Amino acid sequence: MTFFSKRLALVALGLGAALLAASCGAVRKTTVPMTTNLEKSGCMRDADTLLVMLPGAYSTPDEFEREGFVQALRDNRVAADVMLVDAHLGYYNDKTILERLSADVMAPARSQGYRKIWIVGISVGGFGGLLYAQTHPGELAGLVTLAPYLGERTLSTDIANAGGIASWKGPLVDPAEAAPRTPNDTQLWQWLRGYAGFTQTGAARPPLYLGYGIDDRFAFSHRLLGAALPAERVFTTEGGHDWPEWLRLWRRMLPTLPLQSCPV
Repeated sequence: MTFFSKRLALVALGLGAALLAASCGAVRKTTVPMTTNLEKSGCMRDADTLLVMLPGAYSTPDEFEREGFVQALRDNRVAADVMLVDAHLGYYNDKTILERLSADVMAPARSQGYRKIWIVGISVGGFGGLLYAQTHPGELAGLVTLAPYLGERTLSTDIANAGGIASWKGPLVDPAEAAPRTPNDTQLWQWLRGYAGFTQTGAARPPLYLGYGIDDRFAFSHRLLGAALPAERVFTTEGGHDWPEWLRLWRRMLPTLPLQSCPV
């Protein structure tokens, strides 16, 4: 795939030049089914809660272990299993991310008895988690997004110029395209307006937690989204777009999340 065709595919999905500029490396090939790795709770044999962790564009799922995310769950005695998902940029590129999450992660999890499923997404993984919540209302118990990619800066600028997400209405959406296979970033922001109290569908939205570094390259968009959320669900830290910042945020957020604790 040439750079030009790769860029067109990403822009069509809503993943534009800002994400390409923020990333490096080659797009890996997708597999069916998507590769996953289940980490069982260290304190409960049959946990009913599953945390689905989605990495950044070119990250691998084992980085959640290497960088301390799984250990932080143990340190906080969270009674939940963890599913590490190899949801790399290739799945966004070919627009199969939502299909594969549904078929390879969510459906098997429900059949295995998990009653509460959360998505924890970093960068483009946060974008994927938001898209999944948008297109599968009522399925998620909660959503944690760390430094999520939220679309092109020009769109965020339009929202800011309108006075923020509560005032912005965005372009009209053709009813025939209101629920596309993979929504674009404009449609995502229209859905996110529901967190500011504006929704046309009344569809359930999971509790949304946002964390980001104040010097993150996407912080302009993060602040716009954060303004629509309860203050206790927005977390910031010094620094930019990298694992040390994300781990600091994760460790701060964990004790505030409504997750079951290990039995004493």
